[in-house]
Amino acid sequence: MKPIIVLLSLAALISLTAVFHAQPAVTAENSAIVPVGKLEKDFYDWDKRHAEILAIKDRINPEIVLIGDSITHFWGGEPFQPKGNRGEEAWKDLFGGRKVLNLGFGWDRTQNVLYRIQEGELDGLKPKLVVLHIGTNNLSTSKNAPTNTPAQVAEGIDAIIAAVKKKCPDTKIVLMGVFPRGEKAEHPIRATIAEINAILAKTYASQPGVTYLDITKKFLNPDGSMSKEIMGDFLHPSAKGYAIWAEALKPHLP
Repeated sequence: MKPIIVLLSLAALISLTAVFHAQPAVTAENSAIVPVGKLEKDFYDWDKRHAEILAIKDRINPEIVLIGDSITHFWGGEPFQPKGNRGEEAWKDLFGGRKVLNLGFGWDRTQNVLYRIQEGELDGLKPKLVVLHIGTNNLSTSKNAPTNTPAQVAEGIDAIIAAVKKKCPDTKIVLMGVFPRGEKAEHPIRATIAEINAILAKTYASQPGVTYLDITKKFLNPDGSMSKEIMGDFLHPSAKGYAIWAEALKPHLP
């Protein structure tokens, strides 16, 4: 009988231990900092663009690298995008004959950028300047990714900057505040973006090697509204919008 008693006692002890030492539910990891490849279907072939960048980056040997989403993607430069180049004149005016590589990918979130850097897009490069603008797509929800909070988006941007510094330790970084979205000042997403930018402004107020540049007001009318002449869909810059961005970047070029 004694062995049975021991077994029953052990089972009871295990049961009590499970009750009193149960672990809390595991919270979901911040998706904005978990590197991942293509998430969304867009007008272009994501994997093909990534492969093309890996093929041409060493030939270009860029002085300047732009990193971002469709806002950067549509500006211009190499890799050439037939439906892009919306800011061709501003591109020429700003960069002239400088060697520039465009690492903008339509629909990208911070986690996509982390993946691309992890998979070699900056490997072996020694640019003098990296311009980073990312985060607006993290505020969108799809079946492939949740909406991130401002703090999560800022954490994703922090992770990208750390990755850039690791790959290109001597490179100066200009971090853009997330551009405004929505026609009216009271559009709910404006406040969310402002919260992200407030975190970035505080974090990068005096960090060596990183210049924080917020040009939100330059895109807006005095009443806070946005003109279609600046951003036709109230998200992506027009030629005038890119000219505004170019003018703001001029003092920061090497």
